[in-house]
Amino acid sequence: MTVFSLWLPMSYHQEDFFKEYLKMMVNIIVLNLLICISLVFWIVSMTASTYYGTLRPISPWRWLFSILIPLVIATQGFKKKSLDHSGALGGLVVGFILTVANYSFFTSLFVFFVTSSKLTKWKKDIKKQIDSEYKEGGQRNWMQVFCNGGVPTELAVLYMIENGPGEIPIDFSKQYTASWMCLSLLGALACSAGDTWASEIGSVMSKSKPRLITTWEKVPVGTNGAVSFVGLLSSLLGGMAVGVAYFITQLIFVTDLEISAPQWPIIVFGAAAGLLGSIVDSYLGATMQYSGFDQNIGMVVNHQTKDSKHISGKPILDNNTVNLFSSIIIALVLPGMAWCFWPRR
Repeated sequence: MTVFSLWLPMSYHQEDFFKEYLKMMVNIIVLNLLICISLVFWIVSMTASTYYGTLRPISPWRWLFSILIPLVIATQGFKKKSLDHSGALGGLVVGFILTVANYSFFTSLFVFFVTSSKLTKWKKDIKKQIDSEYKEGGQRNWMQVFCNGGVPTELAVLYMIENGPGEIPIDFSKQYTASWMCLSLLGALACSAGDTWASEIGSVMSKSKPRLITTWEKVPVGTNGAVSFVGLLSSLLGGMAVGVAYFITQLIFVTDLEISAPQWPIIVFGAAAGLLGSIVDSYLGATMQYSGFDQNIGMVVNHQTKDSKHISGKPILDNNTVNLFSSIIIALVLPGMAWCFWPRR
């Protein structure tokens, strides 16, 4: 019995040590893979630019910046519990690809991540009382990172294939395809930012009950697909913040702005993507995401329970897939609308 009591705590200690060791090894492997991938990008870029004479190669400084800065941000996000372990690894990959492709992509992603993380923790005591799935610190996992960053990451890769790494002015008359990709990526990030700002600010700042976007009936706070004036205004400001970050980065890093189309519409585009993205997200949430009021806990739930009363939606999608589909729709539709109104030089 004495031997067993001595052995049992040690087994628990060994198990914890093994878990920490496994996490450390996963971090080392992912970091090494990231370095290898970045080196491949660099070699391919140098080879293509030498052979074709058109694409810009990845400079060593861009390569180094694209590794170190996302690594620091992901580490800080993990320490402050904005990301869990899988979310930090996913964010590291997304951050690297967007940064190496275009610094404007990076700053847009950075503003989205920082503001969303801060707002998620803002007035957390109130949110705990209205959100049945609230996580302490608002930790995001790899699935949430993928659903918010997957579309921008794919667009960043396509942008590098089309144009090579580097910053360009958004000008449909001179670089039609690359400009379309830039606006698609900006639209996807602004959509995600607008939705996050709307839910995090509107849920605690609105003085009246939100209304369901499909029927305009008043519903409890936390209902999927519910909108309010404060929430819609917040979504517009969230998208605008991402657009401002993109615009300022353009002013700093793009060299031929004086002979290109004006870039200020980027801010308007970001605001529109945030607002429209939030509306699309709300409509999908109201129709394809279950919302019910659980009498037992006094909160809205996203899955059916024995004490829940149905409010709206069918249990087809969850919150992550709604976010993903919203960003895809905005990324596909909004650049075409912008092309019609974008100023030409």
